[in-house]
Amino acid sequence: MDETLEVPGTEESVVEAVTPEPRKMPEIQSRFLYVDVSAKRAKQLRRGALPRLAHLRPDPETGARVDTDARLERVAMQEVKEGRVVYEMPDEVVKGKGTK
Repeated sequence: MDETLEVPGTEESVVEAVTPEPRKMPEIQSRFLYVDVSAKRAKQLRRGALPRLAHLRPDPETGARVDTDARLERVAMQEVKEGRVVYEMPDEVVKGKGTK
């Protein structure tokens, strides 16, 4: 029995999945926005998200994570400072249409 399994998908989709290039966000000028984005990213890291810093990425061959002494909050702040965390600003509420 000579059966071969075909994997659906094109070669392009495989290449994109292997080497995603995250877009760089502009530097955050507001301290409040910086704290908010960093806190949300730290929460993601605590829940198991992979770090986006090059020296903390898992080994591509084994998948083993790097043990670090840095707190996840510091890792999140560094990621935000380098522009590696993508965030969206909410649209401003139009006068008269917002809640009272």
